[in-house]
Amino acid sequence: MGKDGKFFKLLVTLLLLAGLFFAIAETPYRNFIPSFPKIPGDTLKTDSTLSNSSEEKLKYPFKDQGNMPYDKSPSGGLYMENPSNIKNDVDYDPSTGNYNFKQTIGDSIPYRNSSDMTLEEYMEYDSRKSLKKYWQEKSTSESFGQKKGFRPQLHVESEVFDKIFGGNTIDIRPQGSAELIFGVNVARNDNPALPVKQRRISTFDFDEKIQLSVIGQIGDKMKLNTTYNTEAGFDFENQMKLAYQGHEDEIIQVIEAGNVTLPLKGSLITGSQTLFGIKTGLKFGRLDVTTVVSQQKGKKSEVEVQGGAQVNSFEVKADRYEANRHFFLAQYFRNQYEKALSKLPVIQSTTNITKIEVWKLQTSAAVVDLRNIIAFQDLGESNPGFFYNKIFTKDKNPNDSLPDNGANNIYSQMLSDSLVRGFISASDRLNGMGLVSRRDFEKVGAAKKLAKDQDYNVNYQLGYISLNQELNPNEVLAVAFQYTSEGKTYQVGEFSTDVTAGQNALYLKMLKSSEINTHSPMWNLMMENVYSINAY
Repeated sequence: MGKDGKFFKLLVTLLLLAGLFFAIAETPYRNFIPSFPKIPGDTLKTDSTLSNSSEEKLKYPFKDQGNMPYDKSPSGGLYMENPSNIKNDVDYDPSTGNYNFKQTIGDSIPYRNSSDMTLEEYMEYDSRKSLKKYWQEKSTSESFGQKKGFRPQLHVESEVFDKIFGGNTIDIRPQGSAELIFGVNVARNDNPALPVKQRRISTFDFDEKIQLSVIGQIGDKMKLNTTYNTEAGFDFENQMKLAYQGHEDEIIQVIEAGNVTLPLKGSLITGSQTLFGIKTGLKFGRLDVTTVVSQQKGKKSEVEVQGGAQVNSFEVKADRYEANRHFFLAQYFRNQYEKALSKLPVIQSTTNITKIEVWKLQTSAAVVDLRNIIAFQDLGESNPGFFYNKIFTKDKNPNDSLPDNGANNIYSQMLSDSLVRGFISASDRLNGMGLVSRRDFEKVGAAKKLAKDQDYNVNYQLGYISLNQELNPNEVLAVAFQYTSEGKTYQVGEFSTDVTAGQNALYLKMLKSSEINTHSPMWNLMMENVYSINAY
């Protein structure tokens, strides 16, 4: 044969081996089910044997199916299955001892010619049929309980697609469950005061519970990994990542979208593990370029324990101080604050608060410890530089800077004025003296006396109070206090025991008015150096 003959022989051998491989792959247990041989007596004639030689033959003729049980039906292409009204019956003929195979349309109309089997042929046929049924049941039992998920695979026949993604297969594997709840809530209120159309309210109720996990792959380079749960307690539990991994010799090494990370090799600057955005990795020879455009969805915190105690670091902004909670009792204590704390832990202060009463605007329905008060901004101030209203003058020795009722002439003027003390006509009287309401003074009817330790705390040496609850912008805060300095006793304002209870007003030192004025000296009495770190 020559070289061409040997090549043709080799090609035929390969085709036969390929056909045998696909036949075995199609039916795993085919080796155990031999094919039926041609049984003698099967003299079924097809229509082609009855046709005249003059009839034109089809270029692609259809192969007809016989009526014997071992005749396999053609399938695929233009071949179709038999209709449901085609029935196969087997009858035993006792006169001949043969088995007759019949095909009918319905119950009586013959469809094909009948065929016979002897007893020996039928016994062999029945034995092999039982063996085939056994192996089918064996195969079904091995795959019992294995769920076949929804795994669509798409094949894209494109060279460009293959070069980009490293393959032509798109494999998607979703897994999970989805529950949708629909409902309608109808509420009816038979209230005669309501219009008829408003007595019945119908609302649509919709709820969903989704637990979904999707794993997908496009070719060999792109992978998809998604986890979504509507009942997740935290956002970071829902993950979504689309990654493209290039080959070693390509410029594009990696492209990631979704939940990405940025690990860094150095210890000076640590990377982040909770990013959501896009990450690209490029390679130009020995140069690697990594770019991340993302949003950080987490926060990293470290806890340090030393000697059994926990040490934490806090960062706060300068303008986030605790407003309307901490107040100096007078300008003197504010000026002495830095000096008193210059040699900690020993406080350098010669003053000590011995008695104090704190009053504020009553905002609740309680009626305990209520009094009429009139609070003055300049009461007790000894330095004229801190007077808001210049009509008042200093009464004491100019070198004496301690706060006291006699430090200026406000208290002496109010003490002898019965209209101001009577409270009812106090506003008109003070306005006639040149004082402005809400700036120079505040007139508060039925003010509430705060309880020490329960509502506020006092720093007796530094001269400031700390409220347990922040004041509202429209609330008024006033105090009366008594202190000692170098053996002498000083007092600012009046205590509740100094004035008989009734309509008469108490004169107090105003620390906060119902109007915010940053140009007022009283604004400096609010401490702006105390911050909350939300910890104990």
